[in-house]
Amino acid sequence: MRQYLDFEKPVAELENKIAELRQMAKDGEGINIADEIGKLSDKSEKQLRAAYAKLTPWQKVMVARHAQRPQALDYFRDLLTDYTPLAGDRLGHNDQAIVGGMARFRGQPVMVIGTERGFDMESRLLHNFGMPKPEGYRKAQRFVDLAGRFGLPVLTFIDTSGAWPGIDAEQRGQAQAIAKSTDCFLRAPVPVVATIIGEGGSGGAVALGAGDRVLMLEHSIYSVIAPEGAASILWRDPKQAATAAEALRLTAQDLLKLKLIDRIISEPVGGAQRFPQEATAAVGEAIAAELPALIALDPAALVSQRREKFLAMGREAL
Repeated sequence: MRQYLDFEKPVAELENKIAELRQMAKDGEGINIADEIGKLSDKSEKQLRAAYAKLTPWQKVMVARHAQRPQALDYFRDLLTDYTPLAGDRLGHNDQAIVGGMARFRGQPVMVIGTERGFDMESRLLHNFGMPKPEGYRKAQRFVDLAGRFGLPVLTFIDTSGAWPGIDAEQRGQAQAIAKSTDCFLRAPVPVVATIIGEGGSGGAVALGAGDRVLMLEHSIYSVIAPEGAASILWRDPKQAATAAEALRLTAQDLLKLKLIDRIISEPVGGAQRFPQEATAAVGEAIAAELPALIALDPAALVSQRREKFLAMGREAL
């Protein structure tokens, strides 16, 4: 069943009415209400287009977090062939918040890494709601090292509210694991294309996002802190989250203007959650457009350009 966000309520009412009319037509012989359904469908689509054409940053946060948006494993299924999952950090743990392995993307051998949130309570608990622990980032480092050894481009799919903030994670070196993961990506001698498919939260996302190309879906977000966290710190009031979202400049459109990402990937009208396969296909096209030029570069040039790319962000900001 489709889940509607607060600002989608007018669309929900129309679509529920359409569903009722279709059921009436199905149950009642000889009833023809196709014209009425057509009118309501047109009105619904217009309202949906209008709503998504002027989303506020806070509304984009809600869309990015939508439970029905396609997740990393959905992208793996739709975009990859010969996917062979790998597991473990070789230090005794296998963090299920980070998934990945070897595969082929349009015939090209690649290493894929993603944060997975899960789609129901059982899978969300299994994947720790997409919040990796230190062993998850060490697992990602192992995958990148393996990719470098075999010359495999790395594709990452990021959707996390952030790294797991529990005491157990801190005791096992969460900050060091994030820093080392970021450094591992920056030093990778192979192409790295990172895609923000939902929420890119803080260092938990940056640890997988230091790529040659950073792509974002149109309604995804990428920020140093969640709006609720910023509101709690700045105003001591989580209810100011919408105001914080405005100030954080966390939308794909803001980040492209700031030159912190490289490309925005258009989503279907109504967001990736409404037409998941169209969204995954669009991401596949964007990756396919970026990858060949990166593959053509030698390892030293890749690492040098990646270094300059991220150093330039700091220079321009200053």
